[in-house]
This record gives sequence, structure tokens and C-alpha cells, in this order.
Amino acid sequence: MGLVPGIYYKIVFMKRRDLLKNLSILPLAGGVLGSLIPSSSAKANSRSRSKRDLYKELGVRTFINAAGTYTFMTGSLMHDYVVDAIRGASNDFCLLDELQDKVGAKIATMVHAESAVVTSGAFSGLTLGLAGILTGTDPKKVEQLPHLEGTGMKSEVICQKEHDIVYNHAFRNTGCNIIAVETAEDVEKAINEKTALLSFINIQADKGKIMHEDWIALGKKYNIPTCIDIAADVPPISNLWKFNDMGFDFVVISGGKAIRGPQSAGLLMGKKAVIEAARLHMPPRGFNIGRGMKVNKEEILGMYVALEHYLTYDHDKEWKQWEKAIGQIENKVKGINGVTSKVSIPPLGNVTPTLSVSWDKNIVKLTTKDLQEKLRNGSPSIEVIGSGDNGITITVWVMKPGEEKIVARRLAEELTNASA
Repeated sequence: MGLVPGIYYKIVFMKRRDLLKNLSILPLAGGVLGSLIPSSSAKANSRSRSKRDLYKELGVRTFINAAGTYTFMTGSLMHDYVVDAIRGASNDFCLLDELQDKVGAKIATMVHAESAVVTSGAFSGLTLGLAGILTGTDPKKVEQLPHLEGTGMKSEVICQKEHDIVYNHAFRNTGCNIIAVETAEDVEKAINEKTALLSFINIQADKGKIMHEDWIALGKKYNIPTCIDIAADVPPISNLWKFNDMGFDFVVISGGKAIRGPQSAGLLMGKKAVIEAARLHMPPRGFNIGRGMKVNKEEILGMYVALEHYLTYDHDKEWKQWEKAIGQIENKVKGINGVTSKVSIPPLGNVTPTLSVSWDKNIVKLTTKDLQEKLRNGSPSIEVIGSGDNGITITVWVMKPGEEKIVARRLAEELTNASA
């Protein structure tokens, strides 16, 4: 549904303040989607691609990532085709809502959802999804968040005690309180007229007493929406649609991990009514709690292209490459006196071959921190995750080709040098 000419005329000429206020009630679609191909004027004025090494210039350490897709390590690396999409998108203007409409429709089809939208990460998706459930499409309620008292809006989110982790602050941003429970009976006792949402965190599934299907069933029984956070839970690729098929009202995922889209992007996908209402809390509209959760045209198109390509990967081939690379590292260290190694696959999040290396401190005179510092301060710098006082874990899935050989050599050197 596009903007009728009269409305478009008013938008072009109204003051910015009035425009922002009216955007909260206008249809989400409209305008003309700009081409990804640079315009002739943009080409004429574009500068040559920068050759500066800004990390070196600024004195910022770069490293081989043998740890995984952690935000404090800037997630994962975008593929060239994602960077190309971002660069191409930067050369033209478009209306943000129309771009979200068109991209969201394509993504929804890919992930078996009624609707989808690109967000500024999974965390913002949780806030926006709940905000949409609280307000519906009522613009007055949209402006009232996070002040719920006296509005008639609901104010509680129920989750399992084991799922009440730091990321639940995304829900508190709406003004809601978290109610933690343990059993299905606890859920039924906790549900009341204030209950807005039943929240589930997939990576904590094995720690709770209620599993996915039963959680959804409780929501349906009491007509309360359910959501699931799968931020880092791809692979397997099937998780992209599994939870939509299962019946969660909305699902959030990070874009800058295995999908290798922009680190500051993510997806909110699910029921059409939820996504439609959530978008009223997103830019370009102001006067809402999501105004600061801005995602630009380049990120939207980068996320779209990243997902599009991710669905076409030969994931079996990729898995074999990971196994081979992790095997090279294990083979280099497992013969060292006092060293024990094991390859395992986490069952829920970051589901990739993971190498655990530990050592007898009476033989290998190192602490975990010592080894991390030696790898970090070497050339090239390497980051690994510590495990206890005498162990580390290593993954290879975000490494560049050939880096596994460097990690294997450096790790073997440090462990051997520290052996009694």
C-alpha cells in the first residue's frame, strides 16, 4: 500500500517536527525503492576505495578469532557480497519504510514467518516485539511507553527462572516486570490480567523444566503471546524457520553471527500483527522507545543479502571444513605431555565443532590466563576462551582460511615450552 499523492505532498513540505509526529500514524509502505546500482552522479563524485589501514593507524589490535561470535570481539566477519551490497546501497536514497516492507516480505518467506523486519540486533527485537504486543497499533499507547501505570496496558513478562538472564533487560525497557517461574503449575498461578508475554530463551532450554512445545501450549491455553530468543543459535540452518513453524508469536536472532550480516543488525520475525505493531516503535517514527534502535538502509540490505546467501550454502561441506580445521589443531596438541583434548558440539547455541584443551598444571606450568596472554601478545595475536584454571576452548568457524594452522602452531609452542 503506497502513500497517496496528497499525503506525499504534505510529507515533502511539512516541518520536520510535524513529519515525525505524523509518521507514527501513516501506513508503513510508500515511496520508491532506490536501486542498488550507483547513480551516474554518485559514480562521478565517488572517491576511490580507501587503502588506509585504520586499525594500524589508530593503534587498534586485530587478532585471529579462535573464540567465536562474541559481541565484545565484534561478532563475525561479513562476506564480500554483504560489503558490496552495503557499499552499493549507500549511493541512493529510498524511503526507509518501503525498504523494510520489501525486504521484510522476502525474509518472511525465507523463514516461514507471516512477517519480518530487520532490527538493530536481537536485543532490540525483544524490546520491539514486546512493545508491539503492549500497544498494538494505537499511536497514543506507543507514545506512552515505558510508562505503563494508569494506561490499561499489561506490565508483566513470565519466563522460567533459568531463562531469567541479563538479556531480559530488553523487556524491562518497555516498563514491564519479569516474573520468574519453574514449573507449568507456577506459570498457571502467575498468569493474570497483567501478563503480556511468555518468554523463552533457546540456549537455556536444557536448564528449564518446560520445553518449547509445552511453553507454546501454555500461551495458547491462556491466549498469551509467546516469544523465543535464538540470538546465536544458527547453525543449524533449520532454526531459522523451526520456531516460526512451531508457533511462537515472535522470534529474534542476531544478524552478525553465523549469518554474517552486519554485526549491528538482527531479525524480528513472527505473526503479522506483532511485527506491524512493533514497527510503530521503530525509526523513522519518533516519540517512541525504539527511536534509538535505528537500522539504516545499508544494514537492512546487507542483512537481506547475507541471509539470502546463507540459505544457499553447502552447509555439509562447510561442516566438514570446520571438522578438518579443528582436527588439525587437536592433532598438533594432543601428543604434548600432560595435555588432554576433546572435540564436542554444543547442543543449543554456537552449534559447531569445539575443541576443549586442558592440561595437568603439575606438568604444564601455565594458568589459563597465562596462556591467553601469551597467545594474545604474540604475532599474530590470537583470542581464545578460557575454561577454568587450566583449560581453553577453541572454535574455527569464524577464522579466515589458513588461520587454523597458525593457531595450531602457536598453541603447541606455548604448551610445549611450559611443559616440565
